[in-house]
Amino acid sequence: MGRVVDLSVTVDSSTMSPPSTNMRLEVTPHNRGPGFWQVSSVHQSLHTGAHIDSPLHVFKNGITTAEISLDQVMGEALVVDLSWAGANHAITIDDLKKAGAGDVKRGDIVLLRTDWTDKMYGTWPDYFTQSPYFPPESAQWLVDRGPKNIGFDFFEEYCARLADFTSEDFAMHRVILGAGVVIMEGLTNLSALPRRRVDFAAPFYKIAGTEGAPARFFATV
Repeated sequence: MGRVVDLSVTVDSSTMSPPSTNMRLEVTPHNRGPGFWQVSSVHQSLHTGAHIDSPLHVFKNGITTAEISLDQVMGEALVVDLSWAGANHAITIDDLKKAGAGDVKRGDIVLLRTDWTDKMYGTWPDYFTQSPYFPPESAQWLVDRGPKNIGFDFFEEYCARLADFTSEDFAMHRVILGAGVVIMEGLTNLSALPRRRVDFAAPFYKIAGTEGAPARFFATV
């Protein structure tokens, strides 16, 4: 089968959602005796930690995460190495071309690697507010290559860090999700992948009526 590489961030009671909602993850254990027995309940944004986005996130009549097929989050993934991109860097089309994103084939999963999550996840709010980001024109160029799924190890939507953003300011999400391409956020550890193409999977929590769902990202190498 090969070696499985975990690509998901860990969440705990200190983990924050993006500043657009700024929700802390809350875990409450429920116990029953006389011996040990525990069931935990969780209160969180569905956009906390490793998760996927569906078109309902930015389109009123968009499909929900429960309507996304598993085929769309499994398959061959191309790792695009942008690990030199630092804080507040706008990833350009030229950056993508130089990193090899021109090799994207129709139906690929694309994993954009900056290593930002490895370095900054848990450092709130800087993880969100100082991240490299992905302008809509770069998103459009990548979508035009035909991927079925794009994953980010950085906080890619610039406007979400602004207190007064509107729904229409989520331009990058609208480009990608409007093309029927899944968005994955909260990837980490992409530097552990030894080659540019890997077998990848992102099983997710199947919740009806929602625009996001927690996921577990991993690759087999």
